[in-house]
Amino acid sequence: MKIDRQSCAVGVLLVACILLGFGCANYVTPGPGANMLAMAETEGIQINSKDTLIDDYTIKDSFKRVPLAKFPAHIAIVRIQAGGYRSYTSTGYGTGRFSVLTGHDIETDADFERISNMAMVAAAAPLNRMVIPPVIDSVTELRRAAAVVQADMLLAYTIDTQFNVKDHDIGPLGVITLGFLPNQEAHVTSTASAIIFDVRTGYVFGLAETTARETQMASIWSSAEAVDQSRVKAETKAFQNLLGELEKTWKGILETHVNNPTVK
Repeated sequence: MKIDRQSCAVGVLLVACILLGFGCANYVTPGPGANMLAMAETEGIQINSKDTLIDDYTIKDSFKRVPLAKFPAHIAIVRIQAGGYRSYTSTGYGTGRFSVLTGHDIETDADFERISNMAMVAAAAPLNRMVIPPVIDSVTELRRAAAVVQADMLLAYTIDTQFNVKDHDIGPLGVITLGFLPNQEAHVTSTASAIIFDVRTGYVFGLAETTARETQMASIWSSAEAVDQSRVKAETKAFQNLLGELEKTWKGILETHVNNPTVK
C-alpha cells in the first residue's frame, strides 16, 4: 500500500500537537450580519391569535410610508447583527432575531463625527444600552429607542464577514484549525450594508453597501489573534468605504427632500 508522505507528516504533527497540548488551536468565525431588508419588512407583518401569518408586508404598504423627518436632522446610529452574534472581540447585546453591537472595535469617534459633519445634519451619535430594548425582532424596537433620544432618522448598519482558505468558504460560526494551514492564500471578505430610516414612520430614505477584502498567506494564521486581525482590517476597510457611500446617499436624500422645490 502506497503511503502519502505529506499526509503522514501532517498526521504525525497533529498527533504530537494533541500529546503536547499546544499548537492546534481553532478560530471560530464571527456570526453573520443582519438581514437588513428582513428587519424592515417585519414591521408590516401581522400575526393572529394562533401565531400564524395572515398579512405579510406588501408593496402597497411601502408606498403608504411618508417621510416626516425634519432638517437639519438628528441621526441615531446603530450597528446590528444576526441574533446571538459573537466575534473574537465583541458580543451582541439583546435577544431575538437581531442583536446590537454597542462596543466599537472597527469604528472610531472620528467616523461618527464624519457623519455629524454632513450637510443638514444637526447631530449624529450611536445608541447605547440605556435606550435599546433587550429583545430586538424588528426595526420598530430600534426606532423606539431612537425616538427616546429625539432622533429624526435611524442609521442602521451591519457587517457580514466571510473567510476563504484554499478555495474553501468558511461561513459564520465555522471553525478554522490553526497551526497547520496550507501554504495558500487566505481571504477575509467583509460587506458593510446600511439603511437610513425615518424614525417616525419607518420610511426608508436610502441604502448603501460596500465590500472590502484582506488577503494573506494562510500559513500566517498561526493563532486566533492573527486571524482576527485580518477580520478587523477587512471590516474596518468595509466600514470606511461605507462612510463614503453614505455621503453619496445623503446628497441624494437632500436633493430629493430638501433642495427639490416640488417636494413639500
